[in-house]
Amino acid sequence: MKKLLLVLLVLPLISLAQQTGLKTIKGTVRDNSAPMSDVAVSTSITFNTAITDAKGSFSIEAQKGETIIFSHIGMQSVEILVEDITRILNITMYPKTEQLDEVTVTKQTRRLKSQKELEKEYDTNKFLIRTTHGIMDSESSGIVERVLTKDQLMPVDACILELLKSRFPGVLVKGDCITGDGAVFTRGSSSFLQGNSAIFDIDGQVFTNIPMWLSAFSIKRMSILVGSSATSKYGMPGSNGVVVINTLSAPKYDKDLVDQSKLRNNFYDNSAVTQQKLMEGAPDYLKELYASKNAEEAEAVFQNYLYNYSGSFYYLIDSYRYFMELKNKKFAESLVEQHFDRFNNNPLALKSLAYVYDSFQEYEKANELYLDVFVLRPNYGQSYFDLAESYRQIGDYQKALDLYTRYEYLLESGFMSDEQGTFSNLMGLEMNNLIALEGGNLMSKKNLRKYAMEDDFKGTRLVFEWADSEAEFELQFVHPENQYFKWNHTLTDNAERIYDEKKVGYSVTEQLIYDSFEGSWQVNVNYLGNKSLTPTYLKATIYHNYGKASQTAEIKVFKLMTKNVNQQLFTVSNGTNLVSN
Repeated sequence: MKKLLLVLLVLPLISLAQQTGLKTIKGTVRDNSAPMSDVAVSTSITFNTAITDAKGSFSIEAQKGETIIFSHIGMQSVEILVEDITRILNITMYPKTEQLDEVTVTKQTRRLKSQKELEKEYDTNKFLIRTTHGIMDSESSGIVERVLTKDQLMPVDACILELLKSRFPGVLVKGDCITGDGAVFTRGSSSFLQGNSAIFDIDGQVFTNIPMWLSAFSIKRMSILVGSSATSKYGMPGSNGVVVINTLSAPKYDKDLVDQSKLRNNFYDNSAVTQQKLMEGAPDYLKELYASKNAEEAEAVFQNYLYNYSGSFYYLIDSYRYFMELKNKKFAESLVEQHFDRFNNNPLALKSLAYVYDSFQEYEKANELYLDVFVLRPNYGQSYFDLAESYRQIGDYQKALDLYTRYEYLLESGFMSDEQGTFSNLMGLEMNNLIALEGGNLMSKKNLRKYAMEDDFKGTRLVFEWADSEAEFELQFVHPENQYFKWNHTLTDNAERIYDEKKVGYSVTEQLIYDSFEGSWQVNVNYLGNKSLTPTYLKATIYHNYGKASQTAEIKVFKLMTKNVNQQLFTVSNGTNLVSN
């Protein structure tokens, strides 16, 4: 606790101080098939430069906090924010196409308003339209046609086809309301030649057929998405154009996996590989450990491989997990204690081990590691999140609340920043949940009434954290009707968010399953690797009955090492226990 208090006292003086010392960062650049030569590599603050050689290799001096830019004619530029652990960057570049325009991280896109800001403006800003992929602004986005509001639509027409006619330039409407059949063709799509109609995004749900059932009087706003950079988000059906409609009765929540999983006729084919099957490609030491006949034989296997993996904290974590599963806790703890030097001063290694401690309910041990990471990374938002959650796990709710409020104070005082608001909003939700459940023991009734906020969400909440900020992956959520929704954490799909993660210092996301939708959900992941070509530990916290007095949490940790394979993580049902695969 003394160490934490010391850090909190001096934090305003040191938390945002940049590391001025330069370090060498090496790696390779590929175009997804072969090494790329003549790629320009530059830094944003020290202005150092380098060029990749015939093997795609580069070496450049950089400091923590600046950006390394990779650029090549005809290719999409890549920007990577340098962190304390950044040493190796293996980059893949992709051709510069219109489809990738929207995910380019540029100074202009970083100045765009966050979804949180747009949500606040939605009711008063008539230029905004809600889509399945977030709120879009017709004034600042080149992919949204003008937004027509209810008063502009003058809904006297018989059906949606009549309403669309002559309302948007370049939109051709065929059919009529009498036959109840028709098609809509948008400017810039190939739908007319193919005979395929545009699709409709109505309050976050996508329909491939004309919504003849939709009353014109129920429409609040309507717009058209144009260009492949917009319609590609919706898959192949979206290539024929998208008509976006917001109704007067649209739900406020846009994070409900039930709605998102019904977007594009995405039916799950049961192709995800089980964790047991993945063991076939595991390192030899893991195979031999799990093939051991008794504890003595397993300990001998550990000692035999120890020298070969002398520099690998992954080896120690794998071994710890095995011996804990074997109920040989004493040996598991000793192997970490005797070789803890492989974790010291390495926030990635410390967080990975802390995740595993959490999964075995070794919360006190995990708390010590999260505190170490906090000292190493006092300017990372994730440090506050992890340490506060850890204090909650050991029942020290006051320290958890202190960390939430401390982060809020530093944010308001300008010692920390979060322009997008994504992470600070998540921290606010965590603090609100703590107050809702434990506030009676933490503050007076007066303050409780002041700070307590009612959360409309009730159901199962999934929180995912990853130890390596450079990790790229795709999470797949399959709902009980066998359709799925994907959340992509990749530079090609979510570059602006990843830049924000690096700038604010967080590696966490949440997904919500409302309790109104009953049944079993399957959660899968496709690991796409990281810049150092090493495994990544993924932590999943499953909150059952979230927001209720009966709220419980389960923690599962997965070592992602097999790339480009969709693999099963777990199944979960609302109101029931977690089922592992």
